[in-house]
Amino acid sequence: MLGTIETGKIIDQNEDAYYVQIDGITYELKRHEITQDEIPKLGDEITGFIYDNKNHDREMTQFLPFAQPDQYGWGKVTEVRPGLGVFVDIGLPDKDVVVSLDDLPRDKSNWPRKDDRLLVRLETDEKDRIWAKLADENIFDQIAANFPKDMKNKDVFATVYASRDIGAFVLTSDYYLGFVHESQMGCPLRLGEQFRGRVIGVSQYGRLNLSNLPRAFEEIDDDAQMILMSLRRKEIKTLPFYDKSDAQEIKNYFGISKSAFKRALGHLLKAGLISEDKEAGTITLIHDPESDNDE
Repeated sequence: MLGTIETGKIIDQNEDAYYVQIDGITYELKRHEITQDEIPKLGDEITGFIYDNKNHDREMTQFLPFAQPDQYGWGKVTEVRPGLGVFVDIGLPDKDVVVSLDDLPRDKSNWPRKDDRLLVRLETDEKDRIWAKLADENIFDQIAANFPKDMKNKDVFATVYASRDIGAFVLTSDYYLGFVHESQMGCPLRLGEQFRGRVIGVSQYGRLNLSNLPRAFEEIDDDAQMILMSLRRKEIKTLPFYDKSDAQEIKNYFGISKSAFKRALGHLLKAGLISEDKEAGTITLIHDPESDNDE
């Protein structure tokens, strides 16, 4: 059966390839795709993965694919065809395998795109067509690793393996299970998408709760960053400025206009990084985003 590892007999050869017969069918095995130590000879039995290439020629290779009928492997998406599905590269020299549209989300906006990745195994149907089948959530539960306790605010790199209306289920590069609620997405995450996020907590189901929204300090501009830096340098984290401060004093201290200063203050206040005491005419650093990175 195509899509499996089989053993056959070498019945012919030339300078480029061997020809291997299995159950009366001949497969071409290119010499440069042999990985066994001993050089095969005419009449020898030889084992390899059998398939039909993109030209529908029968081939054998000893370059085993990442995915097999009894083995899941990561495949990179190479092409999307709306009426068929998505093609994934599983490591075969001259063939990509299709994930059927029947196995993909009904909403095509959640389909993988080129260069996304999917965890798949192979399945051959009664017409000898090889398909890639997506790993289900049980498989991800089985391969997941336990994450350490000090993950809060840590950055992670993750791949989406299930996209739902409420959010995306993901697997990090360290094989930790995670979930991104739809409220924590800058834009919807699709199946197979890879992204960078951060840990914001742990769910009751033992998954990392993630966000791919920018941190507050990543959203603020250069003027706000400069004000933060000035506050950090003060022992009491307070400066004698606020939104009603004199424009020239602001210019002399910060080198920016009063309107730029007020705009930067607004960003910092909205982000919850500083407080403003209008009676005292001061601003105080109450949450330093740099300390999050040190945790």
